[in-house]
Amino acid sequence: QVQLVESGGGLVQAGGSLRLSCSASGNIFSANTMGWYRQAPGKQRELVADIFQGDRPNYADFVRGRFTISRDNIRPTTVYLQMNSLKPEDTGVYVCNYVAGTKTYWGQGTQVTVSS
Repeated sequence: QVQLVESGGGLVQAGGSLRLSCSASGNIFSANTMGWYRQAPGKQRELVADIFQGDRPNYADFVRGRFTISRDNIRPTTVYLQMNSLKPEDTGVYVCNYVAGTKTYWGQGTQVTVSS
């Protein structure tokens, strides 16, 4: 089992910034992908960004250039999502994701609300 703990959501005005963090613990495999998905009301969950061990990050087109995903250099099972130039349409529940082999785990999610 892997546990994911997220933090950093909140309410921000359009154009503002937030930083999300997600820490994984438990039965961690060294080769893993961690990332963030989001789910807006009435919409399907969608990938925001993810990153494999030491690999280039992968971003959805709608956040490219505004969001940055990174791993903690000291604790590589912690990932951050720096979100800049936030828009009202970025509002949703952001959920951390961990994948290793055939195993997938999800966090509880953290609410991000961007007011116009």
